[in-house]
Amino acid sequence: MKKSRCFQQLAFNLLYGLWITCCLAQTTPSNAATPAPTPSPSPSQRPMNERLKVRLAGYPRKHNEGRVEISYKGEWGTICDDDFSLANANVLCRQMGFVSATGWAHSAKYGKGQGKIWLDNVLCNGGEKSIEFCKSRGWGNSDCTHDEDAGVVCKDERIPGFVESNVIDAHVDENKIEEVRLRPVVAMAKKRLPITEGVVEVKYKDGWAQICDLGWTIKNTRVICGMLGFPHEKKVNKNFYKPTSKAKANSKSKQSSTGKRLYLERQKSYFHIHSVACTGTEIHLAACPLEFKKPNATVSCEGGMAAVVSCMPGPLFMQNSGLKKKLRTSRNVRLKGGARLGEGRVEVLKDNEWGTVCDDRWNLQSASVVCRELGFGSAKEALTGSRMGQGMGPIYMNEVKCGGQERTIWSCPFKNITSEDCQHTEDAGVRCNIPYMGLENSIRLTGGRTRYEGRLEVLSSDANGTQRWGLICGETWTTKEAMVACRQLGLGYANQGVQETWYWDSSNVTEMVMSGIKCTGSEMSINQCQHHKTVSCQKSAAKFGAGVICSETTSDLVLNAPLVQQTVYIEDRPLHMLYCAAEEDCLSKSAAKANWPYGHRRLLRFSSQINNIGRADFKPKAGRHSWVWHACHGHYHSMDIFTHYDLLNANGSKVAEGHKASFCLEDTDCQEGVSKRYECANFGDQGITVGCWDLYRHDIDCQWIDITDVRPGNYIFQIVINPNHEVAESDFSNNAMKCNCKYDGNRVWLHNCHVGDALSEEAERRFEKYPGQLNNQVS
Repeated sequence: MKKSRCFQQLAFNLLYGLWITCCLAQTTPSNAATPAPTPSPSPSQRPMNERLKVRLAGYPRKHNEGRVEISYKGEWGTICDDDFSLANANVLCRQMGFVSATGWAHSAKYGKGQGKIWLDNVLCNGGEKSIEFCKSRGWGNSDCTHDEDAGVVCKDERIPGFVESNVIDAHVDENKIEEVRLRPVVAMAKKRLPITEGVVEVKYKDGWAQICDLGWTIKNTRVICGMLGFPHEKKVNKNFYKPTSKAKANSKSKQSSTGKRLYLERQKSYFHIHSVACTGTEIHLAACPLEFKKPNATVSCEGGMAAVVSCMPGPLFMQNSGLKKKLRTSRNVRLKGGARLGEGRVEVLKDNEWGTVCDDRWNLQSASVVCRELGFGSAKEALTGSRMGQGMGPIYMNEVKCGGQERTIWSCPFKNITSEDCQHTEDAGVRCNIPYMGLENSIRLTGGRTRYEGRLEVLSSDANGTQRWGLICGETWTTKEAMVACRQLGLGYANQGVQETWYWDSSNVTEMVMSGIKCTGSEMSINQCQHHKTVSCQKSAAKFGAGVICSETTSDLVLNAPLVQQTVYIEDRPLHMLYCAAEEDCLSKSAAKANWPYGHRRLLRFSSQINNIGRADFKPKAGRHSWVWHACHGHYHSMDIFTHYDLLNANGSKVAEGHKASFCLEDTDCQEGVSKRYECANFGDQGITVGCWDLYRHDIDCQWIDITDVRPGNYIFQIVINPNHEVAESDFSNNAMKCNCKYDGNRVWLHNCHVGDALSEEAERRFEKYPGQLNNQVS
């Protein structure tokens, strides 16, 4: 009996003990709940509100197509093509910022991926906001191999307002570190932009944290400076930043204020990163090996201090004009076609002629070499698939493989290519990191229907230094000025410069503060353009304030120079066949005094092929309701003057001229895979599609210069497209084409035909001094 009672008591005690232990386990707080700051969640603990990352990868491909890769739990993987459909592709394309999908690919068309195959048997209805909301076998549950990796082809059109994810996402673990900044300590440095020296801080939770400088090297500094838009790094005087001891502070009162201030700056430090070991070629601090502060660590950066770096800005961002001259950027590399500073199609100079770079194997390391060579920081994006428009002329490089330390892209290994290897649809581009200048804070738009349009207001200072917002006089406002304004606003290209803005009247700002603005189109801000010292504006009412319509894409017209050279000839055309041409003002002034219909005019004839190599269709500014019907030729003119044809003498004076209204802007032919959109027949839409061209044959009216009154000699033959900049383009420097012209009184020869910016400065000077052909005697 006693034994059974003892057994019952023992059982009761055991059960009671287990119950107490369980309760304590549920109620006792863990160490993680202490007030000490905790590190960001590990990659395996992806918060529910974190956006699933999707990217396109593979080779060969354009920027809007590729193998689909998704990041789940911090690890990149692929999607199997089983049951894949266009609906799936639509969801994925929209998730990456494209408006829709045009197709999809199976069987690892873009190459086999690596790592996990995250999704299989995916079934979307097409309306989901993310691929994770579609039906599938579940994450990581797949019976596929990478031979079955799915790909998508997205429509090359971005969703308006979609914020492009940084390409860095695809190369580094963003859970470690995202934003980096320099916090200036010296009072003078705080007032100047860009900030070139200061304490390195990284975004941490809702604030900023520092990096311990123990083991800090100049290679780490190089990476930080590159991220912040600076091409070079400098050594820092660390003694200035070291804390001053109390004894020294008491004995040296003059130094005590600085010492205490810097000491207090250090006291406020929270060291999130304890060591950094960059090689110097990384494009982001997060790509370097990092050691983070341990949650239970008691000592914080013992023996060290907050890391401080000093950077050297490129010539564009320097305040010291003396240093600008010493630090010249490369003359053998340039960026073309970009809307913003530090972005564009990469072009390289060889044998005095500019050419492009093919995007095969194009990556951030090679792009960073280009960016630094041009006075910017490291690359933010390495762009493929002619994202910055197509170039013209030769393609010089393919499969560029830079290590990241090279001073010029020409020092990197690359392959010479043939026309079969690459086309201009594969031209490489870059977006570089540039220093923060704060230029967008002194300009704004008001009254527009979208954030891309409106009346311009600029911040100006009066004699007392008081800042106020004011308007820009619209009298001299053109597309070139609008280009600078849109660039300063960070809104891309200029679609249109507007001189009257009465329909955007929604602000109480009415005073004109700037007038007489003349820009070249390459300035960083409106203040860098020429303008009146004192405001002088005849129409000073607010409704005559300048405005802009900006756009993320625009057209770019370029003439096919070799075709002009190949097709030129002289024709003596009877006057009775030129009535329509005379009506459209296509003959020289002396034709009015001719004995019509007897006699003839001597015409210099040629074909011209005008290509749209930009990123948007070229369309006339005027709507079809205002097009002018010309009964003589039986068509509408959508632009009064589309091209100028000129013959210049050695002094640059015109000896003969012609002009061409847009007989009808249409797609004569297109590149492979591009469809025609514009046709003039039956009052159709006029324009030139991206990747297409409008061909004006030598045998149509007005496709000539009337040289009846021109004497034999050596001249410069010039064609200028869109001469009045009536329609916006990304680049006006390539709108002119020039040739050396030899006329002996009976025949004509054209030599050295080239687009305005196709040659080096030296070659252009030689062209201007060209004496002409000496082996043909001029009678």
